[in-house]
Amino acid sequence: MSTTAETIHIDKLLHAVVRQGASDLHITVGQPPVIRHDGHMVKLKTKVLEPSDTQSLMKSITPDRCQQELQAVGGSDFGFAFGDLARFRVSIFKQRGNVAMVLRQIPNKLLTMEQLGLPAACERLIQRPRGLFLVTGPTGSGKSTSLASMINYLNENFDHHIITIEDPIEFFHPNKKSTVNQREIGVDVPSFSEALRRALRQDPDIILVGELRDLPTIEAAISAAETGHVVFGTLHTTGAQGTVNRIIDVFPTSQQDQIRTQLSTSIIGVLSQTLIPKIGGGRVAAHELLVCNSAIGNLIRENKTFRINSAIQTGAKQGMVLLDDALFRHWKAGNCTKQDLLAKAASPDELAARIANAERGMFDEDDADKDDKGDKDNGHGKKK
Repeated sequence: MSTTAETIHIDKLLHAVVRQGASDLHITVGQPPVIRHDGHMVKLKTKVLEPSDTQSLMKSITPDRCQQELQAVGGSDFGFAFGDLARFRVSIFKQRGNVAMVLRQIPNKLLTMEQLGLPAACERLIQRPRGLFLVTGPTGSGKSTSLASMINYLNENFDHHIITIEDPIEFFHPNKKSTVNQREIGVDVPSFSEALRRALRQDPDIILVGELRDLPTIEAAISAAETGHVVFGTLHTTGAQGTVNRIIDVFPTSQQDQIRTQLSTSIIGVLSQTLIPKIGGGRVAAHELLVCNSAIGNLIRENKTFRINSAIQTGAKQGMVLLDDALFRHWKAGNCTKQDLLAKAASPDELAARIANAERGMFDEDDADKDDKGDKDNGHGKKK
């Protein structure tokens, strides 16, 4: 980096983000830089930014091709390394005719699945020889971090060829036991669907698709999962049931029956996650996990996805868990406030009633079962 005043300025801001453990840095005209810390937006004690400030901050870190894309279409995304401290994923865009930026911090250190609190069954699921594993949740819910921990686990333990297709590349994966090739949209390949088609000729064992954002990409991912590859993908959906419906709904009505059949055999699992503020600072993740067994495969094929949630509830022996059950456990463990948990719940009224019962010391048998052993289900988990 050069030593111009604005570069020093961006360096100082990025140091503040890293030092304070913030997730994002917002740069926009008319206010000081703002960081997101534990989910809250906090203004930094610096000057209010002028149009010339945001323009020079943008130019100090943005590659020429992205500056051209900003001019042409009003926005662009890229990633860059901030020395050895962190990587940042950057979105630059125009607003009211001025330049604005949001920089998301990507930690250099990869956390393990255990450290992230992912359901134990994930480790078993991602070792399957083929199929589609989806990680879903709203923006900023830690999907990329969870996926990176899974890819790192496979990279450390198996001699696979792993191809990642990302926009932009977030976590760097050095070659360990596996060979890892990371392709960036707009730099190495024009689109997700094109990269996926090409990947099938590159002898992959595992393909990570940064985002299943359109019909051609979803179609290519399902085909790859059917032909003997493990495909990881992300979607901005909430809950396993909603994720399956969203994929089917992307296809024209005439194709939906065929897609249901393909999905029923190709989905390995769906991990849906959300982040909740933790009492005392920081954030904690709550996960919903769907393990696609024969019973759930049948529900998908027969267009009975509305029954998926109750199938997850009875599938605890296979490691399945509903989001609201995970939220209830966080409340029981004293990790989060009731208000924060209810804000993320799939059925807030039901969760509120359950917490109210628990507060009165009326744990029903169902809760005790789920929280202690999860062994109510005797009819599932026999599939080899």
